[in-house]
Order: sequence, then C-alpha cells, then structure tokens
Amino acid sequence: MKKSVVSAALAALAIGVVFAAPAKAADVSACLITKTDTNPFFVKMKEGATAKAKELGVTLKAYAGKIDGDSESQVAAVESCIAEGAKGILIAASDTKGIVPTIKKARDAGLLVIALDTPLDPANAADATFATDNLLAGKLIGEWANKTLGAKAKDAKIGFLDLTPSQPTVDVLRDQGFMIGFGIDPKDPNKIGDETDPRIVGHDVTNGNEEGGRKAMENLLQKDSSINVIHTINEPAAIGAYQALKAVGLEKQVLIVSVDGGCPGVKSVKDGVIGATSQQYPLMMAALGVEAIKKFADTGEKPKPTEGKSFFDTGVSLVTDKPVSGLKSIDTKEGTAKCWG
Repeated sequence: MKKSVVSAALAALAIGVVFAAPAKAADVSACLITKTDTNPFFVKMKEGATAKAKELGVTLKAYAGKIDGDSESQVAAVESCIAEGAKGILIAASDTKGIVPTIKKARDAGLLVIALDTPLDPANAADATFATDNLLAGKLIGEWANKTLGAKAKDAKIGFLDLTPSQPTVDVLRDQGFMIGFGIDPKDPNKIGDETDPRIVGHDVTNGNEEGGRKAMENLLQKDSSINVIHTINEPAAIGAYQALKAVGLEKQVLIVSVDGGCPGVKSVKDGVIGATSQQYPLMMAALGVEAIKKFADTGEKPKPTEGKSFFDTGVSLVTDKPVSGLKSIDTKEGTAKCWG
C-alpha cells in the first residue's frame, strides 16, 4: 500500500501536477477619502487611519478633494476604490447628497462604506457613520454663548459662517445645533437659512478655511456692523473671522464660537480669540473605521451604532477657560492634552 502511494505521487510529479501550499489569507485593502489633505482635522484623520492600518496589516490608500467642497475628486476616488477591489471605504463627504449614487455603486460592489464625521444624506446611504454628535457640538457652543451673554442674549446680533452652498449634513447639524442651544427656533432642522429670528444678521460660506472666514465676516459686517456673536463651522474659519474683525477694530465686540478642537484652535481659545469650541476626535474616528473594515473583511460583520443613536458616537467636549453654570466643559489645559493638528 505504501509503495503504491509513493508511486502515485511520483507519477503525478512526472506529469506536472503540483500540490499547492495552503492558501494565504487575502490582503485587505481600504480607502480613506477626505475633503482636503491640508485641514489639520483631516491630516489627523489620515494619521489615525494610517497607524491603525499598519497595525492590522491593512493596505490603505488615501484620497482627498482639492478644496473643501470638491465632490468631483471624491467621486473619482470612490470609483478608483471600486476598480481596485478595496474591501471598504472611509469617507468624509463634501457633497453629502450628490455623492450618494456613487456610494451606492460601491456598496452594490460589496464594499463596506463608512461615513466619517459627516453623515451622508440620507444617513443610511452608508453602512455606518462614525462621527462627533455634531448637533450636540453646536448645542454646546450655542448654550455657552447664550449663558455668557446673559440678559444681553435677547438682543444679540448673530452671524453664521457656514461651510459650502451645498449645505453638507455636518454644516447643517452644527448650525442648527447652535441655534437650539442659543434659544433660536431653527424652523426646518434640515435646512440652513429659513429662520426668522430677528437676532440673525445672516449666513455666509467659508469653505472651511481662513481666507473664506475672513471674506464671509467682511460680508456680514457690511450687512450689520453691530454683530456681536459669530458661529463658525470650524476653527480655521474662526481665525479668518477674527482677522477681519481686528482689521476694523471690532475684535473685542464679537464673541466667536466654533467646533473642532485642533491644537491651533484650543490655543486660540486660550488666547481669547475664540470664546469656546467643541472638541472632536478625528484620529479615533478613522482608527475605528479601519478596524471595522478589517472585521468586515474577516467576518462579514458590519459595525453597529452607539446605543440610542443612529451613528457611532466618537465623543465631543466643550473647551473654554470661561465656564458657565450648568454646562460641563474642560479648560484649555485639558483641551491641549487632547487636541490634534
């Protein structure tokens, strides 16, 4: 019996039959697509994704729009990820509605799609969302501004420095959250600009950068130079607003609040340029997203939302050195220990 087995094996080799080694596990590849590759928030997001991918043995490709609002580059990136056979996509979408058909193509091709920071519209167009509670982030700075002004809040003159004309969900949530926190009826909570509260001077867009913030602030000052509260979509826009105010000697007149919690932003809070900011944690978002793609590739299991919410909440903290009664916050020392960028 033993001789016949050996003979058969030798015969097989003679006619070119090869006994294959055990198959190796398939490589897992993932894509990270951000709005830009210059905003410190997305730089930190890429850092978190890259480190976690290296740890887990995941091949990561990173893509970004040329500027905040460049959806065409993001669409092209999703299509590249599909063609390259990626297992999953992490995306902070610039146009949360416009990119949905392309995201559907990716999901139909079997990719796991996770929205980072900015929910798609509708949110269930992605398999999951890992994000700050952006509505809460807005509420925190809105309530802080209201309590800081005290009795003067009823006569406030408020300007909103938003993101882009397409009104991505992150923009809407922070904007409307601020209104709710401040005590303004936002009317349609899914839309910016339909409010009728006489305290609102107006809205302008910034593309999330300093230059945009400066120009938008200048535009709002032309409408009403008595503005005394400014809500900004992020800290780069807040810095631009401050520069515009300082250029005309109005920097001490206006209370600026923002969202991000990057190290430059926290320093601006410490320096008194920004009154308060809501700190979010992009490194955690991206790292958890890579973990979820790896788990999906290995087991087919998709991530679940935080209990009681429709998304996975990665946390938010109010950062200010001027705390107000009844509102939990951390100071800039603690904010610096947790900041990014």
